[in-house]
Amino acid sequence: MSHRPAHRARYRRILRFASLQLVQVWWFELFLPRIGLAAVAERTRTDRMRRIAERFHVLAVELGGLMIKVGQFMSSRLDVLPPEITDELAGLQDEVPAVPFADIKALAEAELGVSLDRAFAWVDETALAAASLGQVHRARLSELDAADTGLENVVVKVQRPGIDGVVAVDLAALRKVAGWLRRVRIVSDRVDAPALVEEFAHTCMEEIDYLHEAANAERFGENFADDPRVSTPEVVWERTTRRVLTLEDVTAIKINDTAALRTAGIDPAKVADTFAEVMFAQVFTHSFFHADPHPGNIFVTPGPSADSGDSWRLTFVDFGMMGEVPEGLRSGLRAVVIAVAARDGRKLVDAAQEVGVLLPSGDTKEFEKALTALFARFGGMGFAELSRVDPREFRDFALEFGDTVRALPFQLPEGMLLLFRAVALTSGMCSGLNPAFNVWDAVEPYAAQLLRDESGNTVKAFAEQAWQTAAVTARLPGRIDAVITEIEDGTLTFDTSRLERRLDSLVRIGVRVISAVLFAGLVVGGALLIAPVPALGIVLLAASVVPLAHAVFGGVGRR
Repeated sequence: MSHRPAHRARYRRILRFASLQLVQVWWFELFLPRIGLAAVAERTRTDRMRRIAERFHVLAVELGGLMIKVGQFMSSRLDVLPPEITDELAGLQDEVPAVPFADIKALAEAELGVSLDRAFAWVDETALAAASLGQVHRARLSELDAADTGLENVVVKVQRPGIDGVVAVDLAALRKVAGWLRRVRIVSDRVDAPALVEEFAHTCMEEIDYLHEAANAERFGENFADDPRVSTPEVVWERTTRRVLTLEDVTAIKINDTAALRTAGIDPAKVADTFAEVMFAQVFTHSFFHADPHPGNIFVTPGPSADSGDSWRLTFVDFGMMGEVPEGLRSGLRAVVIAVAARDGRKLVDAAQEVGVLLPSGDTKEFEKALTALFARFGGMGFAELSRVDPREFRDFALEFGDTVRALPFQLPEGMLLLFRAVALTSGMCSGLNPAFNVWDAVEPYAAQLLRDESGNTVKAFAEQAWQTAAVTARLPGRIDAVITEIEDGTLTFDTSRLERRLDSLVRIGVRVISAVLFAGLVVGGALLIAPVPALGIVLLAASVVPLAHAVFGGVGRR
């Protein structure tokens, strides 16, 4: 931690805030129940949680820096925090006063190694956008750079001066608080606080590394290089460093500006459909997705796009927060597959603990019951049946499931959080563009393709099995005679490994289909609930990640 007085004061203020809240939690959740006043703690819990969130909201706005990011991070943790806290923090905006241009100029020149007058033909001294970690200015490339890159108008994103020190102080304070929480049993049984802080720290360190963001932008652009519906800004690498990022200026119509879209002759409903298709393509096809698709990060750019039949395209910006379909799930997929195939709630709970979704503490009996009910009600349905299920049935099931999840030591890995954050933002955006939007239309082509792929694999597998069975049958009389001889001689032994591998192969073929059906059901239910009951909708979307990962990756590396 830095020894600058301002940093020490910031560090102490964060710890003082945390310690006061912990004392309050100790008093109400530990002390009062021990003296027979548990009812008082229960009755006041909702209001207390809301007040804690309100006080943190104020603290985050006053301190800025990483604290705003902390609030935004907590607002997405419906898996470990009560809705009284997440709802209050959901409106926390990363908007802070702009840094004086002189300070931005000094940092940019030190990073680029040349004066701004030489690096750019013109830089707008008024910030286009200002956030807690950096701010953006419009600029125009010099004639030489413009000739080399073929670009002229750009945006320059510059890190806020001194933000590295602020981030280091804030992370040190958060790690200290996480250490305290690890020693509080009612918290440690419910949440792995140190792990949460490390996940958050990893995301933040990537976000303030503009070289990482530039590489993400290029990777995203390459994924959609042949898709006329999507465009991304080009990176000006000659004017990019870890603290300065220069990109092509692609500012256009904000995706949620329906009036401007209609003025440009663009149908918002068509934009909603295309946006959903593109977001699901990122998840299903590329396994690399934009995890922060809010209206400020997606533009609708008018212009010819003959290949797609539209006169506009979607332009994505801000690639600091990207996600990948979680690789870590693969280590626990075998257990998940067996549990889903058997529709065994107990085995799926064990698999969830192996994957890291459930902490190895707490009573999971109610979760087992909810999973068993989920399998019994939706597990055997086809896609057409799921799309016709009464939304009220999803809602009733989600009420029970949501309460159960919040009572569990349930903690989503960061990769899962980014995935369902992206799905939730996509669903909300599309519903705003088109109130009649049906997420099923975007999911169905990918789900159907999974089924077609698996159907082909199933036919092939059964054909191979039939041939092998015929061959075995032809040799059966001789083998039976040999076995009887071995039994009589007392030399018969058993090796079941090949049989186990064959059974595993057959289980994998069928179960990826079941996973696709489960994923579709949970996504449809979550999408239907995301507007009327956001917390429960996101819980269903979160739960859909395990069957999604298996449906997409269950066959990878298996032959």
